[in-house]
Parts: sequence; C-alpha cells; structure tokens
Amino acid sequence: MNNTFTKLSIIIPAYNEAATIHQILDKIRDVKLLDNISRELVIVNDFSTDGTSEAVKKYMSANGDLNIKLFEHKKNKGKGAALHTGIDKANGDIIIIQDADLEYDPKEYNKLLNPILNGHADVVYGSRFMGSNPHRILFFWHSIGNKFLTFFSNMMTNLNLTDMETCYKMFNAEMLKSLSLKENRFGFEPEVTAKISRIPKVRIYEVGISYYGRTFEEGKKIGWKDGFRAIYCIIKYRFFK
Repeated sequence: MNNTFTKLSIIIPAYNEAATIHQILDKIRDVKLLDNISRELVIVNDFSTDGTSEAVKKYMSANGDLNIKLFEHKKNKGKGAALHTGIDKANGDIIIIQDADLEYDPKEYNKLLNPILNGHADVVYGSRFMGSNPHRILFFWHSIGNKFLTFFSNMMTNLNLTDMETCYKMFNAEMLKSLSLKENRFGFEPEVTAKISRIPKVRIYEVGISYYGRTFEEGKKIGWKDGFRAIYCIIKYRFFK
C-alpha cells in the first residue's frame, strides 16, 4: 500500500435528514479503513428546518471519539454549495462525498480507496451500473436520465464513465481543492467531472458499488429540473471554462 495518504475526509451535505443522519454516522463509525487511515467527518448543514443540526450535535456529544466537524449555512444554498464548504474545510489527503441518507453504503469506502492507495488512481467514481452489487429497483426514467447524462458528459469530456451522477466520488484532495467550483445545486456532478477531467495526466477509475435508492416519499430530493440543469452544465463546462 501507498503510505503517502494518512487521512480520509468524508464530506456530508445535510438538508432535513434528522430522522436518518445518525444511522449513516453509525455506518461510517463502524468502517475499518484500509491501511489504518484516519478519518474526519465534515458535516455541512444546509439550513435544515427539521432539527438536523440538533441531531448531529447530540450524536457528537455521544461519540466524542469520532472526529466530526459541523458547519452551518445561514440560509439554504443547495447541495453543491454545501460541498464547496466541505471541500474548503476538509483537512484530509483524500476526500469522499457521502450523502446523509442511506442510499450508499460506507462499507464500500475501501473499494474506492484501494486504487488510490495502490498508486493507480487520483480519482475513483463508485458506479451503480457496474458489477453484481445489490441495487434497489425504482424509477425507469431516472435510470434512463442518469445514463443519458453520463453519455452526454462522456461526449464532452472524452471519458468512458458509466455513472457520472453517482454520489460516491473519491478524490486526491489536492486536486479537488485546485478546482474553482461554481455550481450550488446538483450541477456539481457534471461540473466537477468536467473540471477534474482537464487536469493533466489525471488518472480516473471506476468501481462497482451497491445502491439502496429512496423514493420521493422517503426523502429523495433530485427532480427533472435538476436534469435539465445538468445538461446545461455539461455544455457550459465543456465550452466555457
């Protein structure tokens, strides 16, 4: 293993996740990372109205051994803006994005870490469309939309990703922090993909992951308007740097 990296920063944008955020924090706490890498949790509360902040503070008090940092937005700015704050505040050598819901399983961090620690990758995407991992069956048109956005993004970046829209993106922190990121909502995904692809000699890998999707009744937030924004961002960040 490569011993250059010593800490993983887990950035968690949170908006109205009071009911489940303790569950995802439990899952992160229970993961044993490869190479005994340490971890920090960077939670950005995007002006939740359901007691998310109080739930996180309660969890921090009960789990003092877990390195958790909580940052608060004074107004709702969007997932992308929360990620910008988290990236800025992260101190780790490697950064991964973790939604506050239960759609992605932290037990799979090591799948993404492995290519980086072995010196093969600078960036690793966790694909929901690769491998034999379990995937909850939900929305046909969301699946088609995701595949179209990935295809369109690949056309603009000359990558061959299978899941550009995945939450699980792991980065060499120095590379990620070098980017000037602008998108405040779900346009973050195509923007960061376009900009990371332009770094000279960047090595991007994919690994298959599982996916436990939510319905809208269960709290899923992304909608069709975000899909159109993603198309706009794919074009924008291809032709207007």
